[in-house]
Amino acid sequence: MRLSPDDRPTRFQKAAAQPEPSRQLRNPPKRDKRGGGSGGGKRRGRRRRSLLGGLFYWSMVLGLWCVIGVGGLIAYHASQLPPINQLTVPKRPPNIAILAADGALLANRGETGGRTVTIGEIPPYLPKAFVAIEDRRFYEHFGIDPVGITRAVVNNLRGRGGMQGGSTLTQQLAKNLFLTQERTAARKIQEAILALWLERTYTKDQILELYLNRVYFGSGAYGVEAAAQRYFNKSARSVTIAEAAMLAGLVQAPSRLAPNRNPDLAEKRAQLVIAAMADQGFITQAAAKTALTAPAEVPERVGAGSVNYAADYVMDVLDDFIGAVEGDVTVLTSIDSKLQASAETTLVDALSAQGAKLNASQGAVVSLAPDGAIRALIGGRDYTKSQFNRATAARRQPGSSFKPFVYLTALEKGMTPDTIRDDAPVSIKGWEPENYSRTYRGPVTLATAMQHSLNTVAARLIQEVTPKEVIRTAQRLGITSALQPNMSLALGTSEVTPLEMTAAYATFANGGQSVLPYVIREVRQTNGKVVYARKAAGLGQVIQPQQLAMIDMMFYGVMNGGTGSKFNIPGWQVGGKSGTTQDYGDAWFVGFTAKLVTAVWVGNDDNSKMKRVTGSGLPGEIWGKYMKAAHAGAQPIPLPGGLWQGAPKTLGDGAPVAEVRQQEAPPPTGDRAWVPPAPQEKNFFERLFGG
Repeated sequence: MRLSPDDRPTRFQKAAAQPEPSRQLRNPPKRDKRGGGSGGGKRRGRRRRSLLGGLFYWSMVLGLWCVIGVGGLIAYHASQLPPINQLTVPKRPPNIAILAADGALLANRGETGGRTVTIGEIPPYLPKAFVAIEDRRFYEHFGIDPVGITRAVVNNLRGRGGMQGGSTLTQQLAKNLFLTQERTAARKIQEAILALWLERTYTKDQILELYLNRVYFGSGAYGVEAAAQRYFNKSARSVTIAEAAMLAGLVQAPSRLAPNRNPDLAEKRAQLVIAAMADQGFITQAAAKTALTAPAEVPERVGAGSVNYAADYVMDVLDDFIGAVEGDVTVLTSIDSKLQASAETTLVDALSAQGAKLNASQGAVVSLAPDGAIRALIGGRDYTKSQFNRATAARRQPGSSFKPFVYLTALEKGMTPDTIRDDAPVSIKGWEPENYSRTYRGPVTLATAMQHSLNTVAARLIQEVTPKEVIRTAQRLGITSALQPNMSLALGTSEVTPLEMTAAYATFANGGQSVLPYVIREVRQTNGKVVYARKAAGLGQVIQPQQLAMIDMMFYGVMNGGTGSKFNIPGWQVGGKSGTTQDYGDAWFVGFTAKLVTAVWVGNDDNSKMKRVTGSGLPGEIWGKYMKAAHAGAQPIPLPGGLWQGAPKTLGDGAPVAEVRQQEAPPPTGDRAWVPPAPQEKNFFERLFGG
């Protein structure tokens, strides 16, 4: 079928075909001007709402996963730590504070360099200085400071003041107590966890006290006490505001800000600390102004650090008395600070003035009370350059200073100072010792032979009494080094230490009692408990009174007209003996009074020869200067054993000696009789050494 034109709809027909107006929708949908249909607007509204909802949804999902991830990360790193219920603050390594006889601090020993202090015993401004510069919100935060962290992040992004970490004091303490110093995200997470544990377990003051005793200040000093001693030579209890500010500023960079290395940088940092303290009300503006106008000064270290030789010796023997050190202890020693300083100055000045010319680079000084108490101990010229303790560990040939043991053996075999022996060339199985002067006097008394240090007489005597007997005598008096039983022993060819020689000579000064040298008098814990106290102890009489009086008279002759005559001490009975080795490798002077026994050694560590240095030369000069200073102003005391009757009554310079009372003597030996000590001298000895 086909449609004819008449069958096609006309415009009228199209209009007629439209529905009536009343039947149309009153609000027909508007056509989207962008060409969409009526349903397109609804889809776009739904799409917009769906986009916002999706963003919110996925943000929530992402946030949740972040929380889970961070939580897992924290849980993982927490699992690497010990269980929280098993955490304990590790013990601080113990400090050993070594004090002189008068209580002055000589040195600290241990890993920390100083003892523990409490918040209550230090000035309030000292801990507040650390709070002001390191963690101003310390008393407000819970171990982690979000405000501080945010501020640090912002400043880092802006590049202000270098990289900042935002760590609280509690976090720093956690790092010092439990963690390494590496800078990693893992370590920061563990640090935060541990900081929260510390805050839950301890009070703020306890945390601050732990921090002050554990933080590192450089130069081997851990804790404010060690730092105050190291940089200011004083206790943390005595630091000023300016010094406290310098210490607080130091912990940021201990090496770069050390006041003894970079005083200008340390002072600039301290000024910031003082300003922060004033800004936070920890100190007044007036106090801040005073501290800024009078900055802290690091005192120059005087001397060669000889107290460290004494401190090292204390540490060498300490465990023999108290065993392992578990906590801080204080060791009271017998060291006399003034004598220690005097001995150091005398030795160092002498070597500085003459050492290069004489090729003498090293020396040692040991000074004892006659009961064995070490009053001064100098183990070398400069501790900072060499820590080897020549006073206690260097075994050197004593030369003629060993001869008194030979003479004492001869006296104990029945001889006397008046016994005659021939000073003439001698040959003993091929050994032919000569006198230093290369001259001979012929027949002389033993007293004269010792006075002028005649080698030939000493050689003849040791041949008579035998080397083994001389060794027994030396060991009885306190020589502990191995001695060789040969004839040359008479001239001091077997090596000994300065401390041994001083202890042996103490027997000549104290009435014939053998002594063990000691340096430790008492050891206390920080709570005051005494863990060791020395009791008076002696090894008994090792020289009989008659022989003691004889040998002391012979020593006395050395100091009056002999090799020691230049070093006498006016008014005092003094005994002494020089010693020089054949090749000038060692030179000694050892001598005593009833107050002090001192040995001086001079030489070179490599055993190289000095330029004709004898014991009566440089060592004698050091000995004389030190001993005269040590006896200045003291009332002269006679030797407890007395002197053999007929000894000179005046010193080499004509000054009268201290009177020696005479009692009824035992049967005389030779033409002189022994003079025993008077009763009051014995009482003095008892008072001096405790019975």
